[in-house]
Amino acid sequence: MVAASADRPAFYIVGVLLLITLVFGRIYCSVICPLGVLQDLLARLRRKRNKYSYSKAISWLRYTMLVGMVAAFLAGAGSLVALLAPYSSFGRMATHLLQPLWMMGNNLLASFAENADSYAFYKVDVWMRGMPTFLITLATFVIIAFLAWKNGRTYCNTICPVGTFLSFFARFSWFKVVFDEEKCRNCSSCSKNCKAACIDYKTHTVDYSRCVVCGNCLEKCKFGALKYAHKAPAPMQQAKGAAPDKGKRAFLMVSALATTAAIAQEKKKVDGGLAVIEDKVAPNRQTPITPPGSMSAANMAKRCTACQLCVSECPNQVLRPSGGLFTLMQPVMSYERGYCRPECNRCSTVCPTGAIKPIRQEDKAAIQIGHAVWVKKNCVAITDGVECGNCARHCPAGAIEMVPLDEEDEDTPFVPAVNEERCIGCGACEHLCPARPLPAIFVEGHEVHKEI
Repeated sequence: MVAASADRPAFYIVGVLLLITLVFGRIYCSVICPLGVLQDLLARLRRKRNKYSYSKAISWLRYTMLVGMVAAFLAGAGSLVALLAPYSSFGRMATHLLQPLWMMGNNLLASFAENADSYAFYKVDVWMRGMPTFLITLATFVIIAFLAWKNGRTYCNTICPVGTFLSFFARFSWFKVVFDEEKCRNCSSCSKNCKAACIDYKTHTVDYSRCVVCGNCLEKCKFGALKYAHKAPAPMQQAKGAAPDKGKRAFLMVSALATTAAIAQEKKKVDGGLAVIEDKVAPNRQTPITPPGSMSAANMAKRCTACQLCVSECPNQVLRPSGGLFTLMQPVMSYERGYCRPECNRCSTVCPTGAIKPIRQEDKAAIQIGHAVWVKKNCVAITDGVECGNCARHCPAGAIEMVPLDEEDEDTPFVPAVNEERCIGCGACEHLCPARPLPAIFVEGHEVHKEI
């Protein structure tokens, strides 16, 4: 019942999008989809007027991308879905490209404020969450930017599977851009300003499967030969070369949005200006840790579209995109920069796909996502012969106690003992462990989460 209710909003959203498309055409692609709006902004960089021209639809590529998206979704191949989903692509751009610029601008203002003895701005860490994801994001942005600059909405009408899915319904929309052939002077202004390249002025036809209802043609037509109205298209109204309607198609989920994260090198951290503090290195976990509410690694892999919304919302810098082949760009947890605070449920409140189910703050402390493991060879109580106990003092679940390494030796050092039944895998012990570069205690993930 929980899974069904969590999935219901996604179906409502898809239903609303289809209804909008059946009434207004692909107006979603023009004014709602953030990736579509981004393409329009990039296209404006090309100052040339009348820069477009009609071209036939590349149907084989459109349908190949759609079939690939549907097959990946049904097979639970989250990495491939993440590469093709437009919301996920935009989310990664906002998280890994745009947000760092915003944060660096904030830090610049913070420097000016500091010199003026003002605390109006505070510096924030700008750091790279995942090199593979950053490179994929950068490549995606370059491709989309080039296509937008060169030919407008080529990505929307050739590559984007959501656009192709909506195109089946746009053919039957109530309102359409239609020609008044008696007023048309064949000036070609409509075709030259159609960023979807779907208007053939020579035959007075519009390929409604590709039209994004941007209104450029209506604005540029000087003779009033085009109007946006309800009119059933004539038999020849479809543009030449437009793909025939192949009937019912596979269902496609549309979701996600995102913002925030970073890329940049950090300054060296020093202890009182005397010694360089060595950065922690993530331990080699046999089982990756997925966020509380994801229920299992299988659920995460099946439902996550790598939109990066949870990554950007994590206030503790725990979530980051995975570099694994089968979980590429999906969120995993690591505790070098913080730990998963029991009172925080931000990631579960923003996930739009059901990969992370909503959980209450009071219930989170009972969800076991992993358990702590002590590594004797790294523990400073043994390597440096000092008293520590950091892990036991800061464990919010009380799952760690300090015990003598050898009960028969009074001078033996005290080391942590983990009660795996109480440990929830929050990572406080791992994050606060003073051992460097590898911690002496780390969290091993659970394939399936438990309630304790």
